[in-house]
Amino acid sequence: MTISKELLDELLSGVERPEDLLGDKGLMKELKVRLMERMLGAELTEHLGYEPHGEPASQQANRRNGATRKVLKGNDGAVPIDIPRDREGSFEPELIQKGQTRIDGMDDKIIGLYAAGLSTRDIRAHLEEVYGLKVSADLVSRVTDAVLEEVSDWQNRALEPVYPIVFLDALRVKIRDAESRQVKNKAVYVALGVTAEGEREVLGLWIAANEGAKFWLSIMNNLRNRGVEDILIAVVDGLKGFPDAINAAFPDTTVQTCIVHLVRHSLNFCGWKDRKAVAKDLRRVYQAVDDEEAAKALDDFEAEWGTKYPSIAPSWRRAWQEVIPFFAFPPAVRKIIYTTNAIESLNRVIRKTTKTRGSFPTDDAATKLIYLAIRKFENTGRCVREWVAARNQFAILYPERFNR
Repeated sequence: MTISKELLDELLSGVERPEDLLGDKGLMKELKVRLMERMLGAELTEHLGYEPHGEPASQQANRRNGATRKVLKGNDGAVPIDIPRDREGSFEPELIQKGQTRIDGMDDKIIGLYAAGLSTRDIRAHLEEVYGLKVSADLVSRVTDAVLEEVSDWQNRALEPVYPIVFLDALRVKIRDAESRQVKNKAVYVALGVTAEGEREVLGLWIAANEGAKFWLSIMNNLRNRGVEDILIAVVDGLKGFPDAINAAFPDTTVQTCIVHLVRHSLNFCGWKDRKAVAKDLRRVYQAVDDEEAAKALDDFEAEWGTKYPSIAPSWRRAWQEVIPFFAFPPAVRKIIYTTNAIESLNRVIRKTTKTRGSFPTDDAATKLIYLAIRKFENTGRCVREWVAARNQFAILYPERFNR
C-alpha cells in the first residue's frame, strides 16, 4: 500500500520532537490505536450488515451497542482499545479476539526470554523495564505452558523408518521431586538421530529419576512405536546393560561405545603430569587399522602403564565388545561414530540454557526449557559434515537396510 506525500505531511504536521512521534503519547501509538479501532468497526459493520449511523433491515433486532475499553499489552506498552459491541453479543472480532490481552508478538517475546534461561521474575522485570508492562507471574506461566502442547506434538510425531546413526546420552538436571519436595538430580535422556540425508534430528527427550538400561529400553520401544524400524549404528556411553536394552528393541543394531567417553574415563585414573602421554598412547589403540592391531596396542599400553595405572586397560577390555565394531568401518564412518560429540554439542546448548536456573520446580518446567534449547540447536544447522562419503559407505555396507 502506498501512502501519499500529502497524507504524510498532514500526519506529521504537529511532530516537532522524537517523542511526538515515538513517545507513549506519540503519533505512532495513536495511529495504531485508531487504525485498529477503524478495522474493528469495519468488522462489526460486516457482521451487522449496515453502516454506522445507518438503518438496519426492519426485521433485524441486533444493533450496535457502544464499545468496551480494553487494554492490550504490546511493544508500545499498554494500548487502550475501544472494542465495539452489538446488543446480542454475537460479534466476535478477528483482529482482537475475545480473551486476547496481548498484541505485537508479546507471547513470542516471553517465550524467547524464557528460552534464554530467564526466570519468571526476570522476565517480568525485563518487560517492565523495556516496555513499561507489568505482567503477572501467572501470565508468564500460561504463555510458557503453551509450549507443552508443542512438546507433546513433537514428542509423539512420526519418525523415519531408518536412521543410519543414533546417538544416545543422558545429562543431569536439578528438579524438585513432586513427592518428597526435595531437589534431586534427575536424568534427562536425549536421542539424536542422523537421517539418510545426513540431517541431525533430535528424536525426543525424556526425564526420569535415574539413568539406567531399563529406562533406555522403554525409550527404544517408544522410538519403535513411532515408526522407527531399524537403526544401523547406536553410539552410546559405557552404561552397563545399555547394549542389551538397544538390541532388545532393535536386534540388528550395531552398538558402539563412545571412544571419547572411554578416554575421559581412563584419564580420571591419571595424574596431571601423565595425562598427555597416556592420551597419546591410547590414541594408538583406537586409531588402529583393525581390531587385532588395536588389541596389540592395548597390550603394549598395559605393558607401559599397567603398573602405575592398573585400572585403565581392564576398563577398555570390559567394554571391548562395544569397541571393536568401530574397526569394521571405513574412515568416513569412523570419523562420525567414534565419539558422541554430535550429542555433546547438543548437551552444551542444553547446559548453557539450564545453568542460569539453580533448579526447576517440576518436570514440566524443565521440559519446556530443554525443548526450547533443542529447537534452537536444530535451527543452527542440521547437516553432518562430510556425510556424502559416509552415506556411500552405508549404502555398500547395508544395501538392503539403508535403502529401505
